[in-house]
Amino acid sequence: MKKVLIINGGQNFGHSGGKYNQTIADNTLEVLKNFGNIEVKITNVSENYDKNEEVEKFVWADYIIYHTPIWWFQLPNGLKKYIDEVFTAGHAKGIYMSDGRTADNPKINYGTGGMLKGRKYMLTTSWNAPETAFTLPGEFFNETSVDNGPLFGFHRMNAFVSLEKMESFHFHDVEKNANIDRDMKLYREHLTTVFEKELKPELA
Repeated sequence: MKKVLIINGGQNFGHSGGKYNQTIADNTLEVLKNFGNIEVKITNVSENYDKNEEVEKFVWADYIIYHTPIWWFQLPNGLKKYIDEVFTAGHAKGIYMSDGRTADNPKINYGTGGMLKGRKYMLTTSWNAPETAFTLPGEFFNETSVDNGPLFGFHRMNAFVSLEKMESFHFHDVEKNANIDRDMKLYREHLTTVFEKELKPELA
Protein backbone atom coordinates (compact mmCIF):
# COMPACT_ATOMS: atom_id res chain seq x y z
CA MET A 1 0.00 0.00 0.00
CA LYS A 2 1.51 3.30 -1.13
CA LYS A 3 0.67 6.56 0.63
CA VAL A 4 0.03 9.87 -1.13
CA LEU A 5 -0.28 13.35 0.37
CA ILE A 6 -2.17 15.84 -1.80
CA ILE A 7 -1.49 19.49 -0.96
CA ASN A 8 -4.02 21.87 -2.46
CA GLY A 9 -2.47 25.34 -2.53
CA GLY A 10 -5.52 27.09 -3.98
CA GLN A 11 -7.07 29.86 -1.92
CA ASN A 12 -9.69 32.58 -2.02
CA PHE A 13 -7.90 35.87 -2.55
CA GLY A 14 -8.60 38.85 -4.79
CA HIS A 15 -10.43 37.60 -7.87
CA SER A 16 -9.34 33.98 -7.27
CA GLY A 17 -11.76 31.63 -5.57
CA GLY A 18 -9.52 28.57 -5.51
CA LYS A 19 -12.03 26.52 -7.53
CA TYR A 20 -9.68 25.56 -10.35
CA ASN A 21 -7.12 23.94 -8.06
CA GLN A 22 -9.90 22.25 -6.13
CA THR A 23 -10.99 20.69 -9.43
CA ILE A 24 -7.42 19.50 -10.04
CA ALA A 25 -7.25 18.00 -6.56
CA ASP A 26 -10.60 16.25 -7.09
CA ASN A 27 -9.34 14.76 -10.36
CA THR A 28 -6.15 13.60 -8.64
CA LEU A 29 -8.14 11.79 -5.99
CA GLU A 30 -10.37 10.19 -8.64
CA VAL A 31 -7.38 8.82 -10.57
CA LEU A 32 -5.58 7.54 -7.49
CA LYS A 33 -8.69 5.72 -6.26
CA ASN A 34 -8.66 3.70 -9.49
CA PHE A 35 -5.41 2.03 -8.44
CA GLY A 36 -6.98 0.55 -5.34
CA ASN A 37 -3.67 0.12 -3.49
CA ILE A 38 -3.11 3.76 -2.52
CA GLU A 39 -3.98 5.53 0.72
CA VAL A 40 -4.52 9.27 0.36
CA LYS A 41 -4.47 12.23 2.73
CA ILE A 42 -5.40 15.74 1.59
CA THR A 43 -4.39 19.11 3.00
CA ASN A 44 -6.11 22.30 1.87
CA VAL A 45 -3.80 25.13 2.88
CA SER A 46 -6.71 27.59 2.89
CA GLU A 47 -8.17 25.71 5.87
CA ASN A 48 -6.85 25.50 9.40
CA TYR A 49 -4.00 23.02 9.82
CA ASP A 50 -1.62 21.96 12.54
CA LYS A 51 1.99 22.36 11.37
CA ASN A 52 3.18 19.41 13.44
CA GLU A 53 0.50 17.14 12.02
CA GLU A 54 1.56 18.28 8.55
CA VAL A 55 5.15 17.29 9.33
CA GLU A 56 3.87 13.84 10.23
CA LYS A 57 2.03 13.66 6.89
CA PHE A 58 5.24 14.39 4.95
CA VAL A 59 7.06 11.68 6.89
CA TRP A 60 4.12 9.29 6.38
CA ALA A 61 3.80 9.81 2.62
CA ASP A 62 5.59 7.96 -0.17
CA TYR A 63 4.47 10.62 -2.64
CA ILE A 64 3.56 14.29 -2.27
CA ILE A 65 1.47 15.97 -4.96
CA TYR A 66 1.41 19.77 -4.89
CA HIS A 67 -1.38 21.69 -6.64
CA THR A 68 -0.84 25.42 -6.82
CA PRO A 69 -1.91 28.47 -8.78
CA ILE A 70 0.85 30.89 -9.73
CA TRP A 71 0.39 34.47 -8.57
CA TRP A 72 2.81 37.08 -9.84
CA PHE A 73 5.14 34.31 -11.02
CA GLN A 74 5.45 32.78 -7.55
CA LEU A 75 3.60 30.56 -5.09
CA PRO A 76 0.49 32.12 -3.54
CA ASN A 77 0.96 33.52 -0.05
CA GLY A 78 -1.02 30.76 1.66
CA LEU A 79 1.09 27.95 0.24
CA LYS A 80 4.35 29.82 0.91
CA LYS A 81 3.27 30.34 4.53
CA TYR A 82 2.37 26.64 4.81
CA ILE A 83 5.79 25.57 3.53
CA ASP A 84 7.62 28.05 5.78
CA GLU A 85 5.75 26.83 8.84
CA VAL A 86 5.72 23.10 8.13
CA PHE A 87 9.27 22.72 6.88
CA THR A 88 10.60 24.77 9.80
CA ALA A 89 8.60 22.63 12.24
CA GLY A 90 10.09 19.57 10.53
CA HIS A 91 13.65 20.39 11.53
CA ALA A 92 15.12 17.23 13.09
CA LYS A 93 11.62 15.71 13.05
CA GLY A 94 11.72 14.00 9.70
CA ILE A 95 11.88 16.73 7.04
CA TYR A 96 15.48 17.96 7.34
CA MET A 97 18.30 17.71 9.84
CA SER A 98 20.62 20.47 8.64
CA ASP A 99 21.87 22.09 5.44
CA GLY A 100 24.27 19.16 5.10
CA ARG A 101 27.54 21.00 5.69
CA THR A 102 30.06 20.50 8.46
CA ALA A 103 32.01 23.18 10.30
CA ASP A 104 35.36 21.76 9.25
CA ASN A 105 34.55 22.08 5.52
CA PRO A 106 31.61 24.47 5.05
CA LYS A 107 32.15 25.04 1.33
CA ILE A 108 30.74 21.68 0.20
CA ASN A 109 27.72 19.41 0.67
CA TYR A 110 25.18 22.21 1.01
CA GLY A 111 21.66 20.86 0.54
CA THR A 112 22.40 17.29 1.61
CA GLY A 113 20.79 17.31 5.05
CA GLY A 114 17.26 16.33 4.02
CA MET A 115 15.43 13.48 5.76
CA LEU A 116 12.78 12.57 3.16
CA LYS A 117 14.99 10.36 1.01
CA GLY A 118 13.11 7.62 -0.84
CA ARG A 119 10.02 9.77 -1.26
CA LYS A 120 8.93 11.56 -4.43
CA TYR A 121 6.87 14.61 -5.34
CA MET A 122 4.89 15.93 -8.28
CA LEU A 123 4.03 19.55 -9.01
CA THR A 124 1.04 20.92 -10.88
CA THR A 125 0.66 24.63 -11.51
CA SER A 126 -2.06 26.74 -13.08
CA TRP A 127 -1.26 29.87 -15.08
CA ASN A 128 -2.99 32.70 -16.86
CA ALA A 129 0.05 32.68 -19.19
CA PRO A 130 -0.31 30.53 -22.33
CA GLU A 131 2.16 27.73 -22.93
CA THR A 132 3.58 29.68 -25.89
CA ALA A 133 4.83 32.36 -23.47
CA PHE A 134 7.40 29.77 -22.38
CA THR A 135 8.21 28.19 -25.74
CA LEU A 136 8.19 30.78 -28.54
CA PRO A 137 11.22 32.98 -29.34
CA GLY A 138 10.68 36.57 -28.24
CA GLU A 139 7.86 35.72 -25.87
CA PHE A 140 7.81 36.69 -22.21
CA PHE A 141 9.74 33.82 -20.56
CA ASN A 142 12.56 33.73 -23.13
CA GLU A 143 12.04 30.05 -23.99
CA THR A 144 12.57 29.03 -20.36
CA SER A 145 10.29 26.32 -18.97
CA VAL A 146 8.15 26.61 -15.85
CA ASP A 147 10.34 24.11 -13.99
CA ASN A 148 13.67 25.65 -14.97
CA GLY A 149 12.46 29.25 -14.69
CA PRO A 150 9.83 30.55 -12.25
CA LEU A 151 9.61 27.30 -10.25
CA PHE A 152 13.34 26.50 -10.14
CA GLY A 153 13.54 27.54 -6.49
CA PHE A 154 10.53 25.40 -5.59
CA HIS A 155 12.21 22.32 -7.03
CA ARG A 156 15.48 23.05 -5.22
CA MET A 157 13.47 23.44 -2.00
CA ASN A 158 12.16 19.91 -2.42
CA ALA A 159 15.64 18.63 -3.28
CA PHE A 160 16.91 20.26 -0.08
CA VAL A 161 14.70 17.94 1.98
CA SER A 162 15.72 14.98 -0.23
CA LEU A 163 12.49 14.61 -2.23
CA GLU A 164 12.88 13.23 -5.76
CA LYS A 165 11.06 15.01 -8.58
CA MET A 166 8.48 13.31 -10.78
CA GLU A 167 7.29 14.85 -14.06
CA SER A 168 5.34 18.06 -13.53
CA PHE A 169 2.09 19.07 -15.20
CA HIS A 170 1.26 22.70 -15.94
CA PHE A 171 -2.15 24.13 -16.80
CA HIS A 172 -1.90 27.20 -19.04
CA ASP A 173 -4.20 30.01 -20.16
CA VAL A 174 -6.79 29.12 -17.53
CA GLU A 175 -8.37 32.58 -17.36
CA LYS A 176 -8.80 33.71 -20.96
CA ASN A 177 -8.85 30.43 -22.85
CA ALA A 178 -9.71 27.64 -20.41
CA ASN A 179 -10.85 24.25 -21.67
CA ILE A 180 -11.37 22.40 -18.41
CA ASP A 181 -12.63 19.14 -19.90
CA ARG A 182 -9.67 18.87 -22.27
CA ASP A 183 -7.08 19.90 -19.68
CA MET A 184 -8.40 17.60 -16.97
CA LYS A 185 -8.45 14.70 -19.42
CA LEU A 186 -4.81 15.36 -20.31
CA TYR A 187 -3.92 15.66 -16.64
CA ARG A 188 -5.66 12.43 -15.67
CA GLU A 189 -3.79 10.65 -18.46
CA HIS A 190 -0.51 12.13 -17.23
CA LEU A 191 -1.16 11.14 -13.63
CA THR A 192 -2.23 7.63 -14.62
CA THR A 193 0.89 7.12 -16.72
CA VAL A 194 3.21 8.39 -13.98
CA PHE A 195 1.70 6.22 -11.25
CA GLU A 196 1.42 3.15 -13.44
CA LYS A 197 5.16 3.43 -13.90
CA GLU A 198 5.73 4.03 -10.19
CA LEU A 199 3.52 1.15 -9.08
CA LYS A 200 4.35 -1.30 -11.87
CA PRO A 201 6.13 -3.84 -9.63
CA GLU A 202 3.12 -3.89 -7.29
CA LEU A 203 0.59 -4.11 -10.11
CA ALA A 204 2.35 -7.01 -11.84
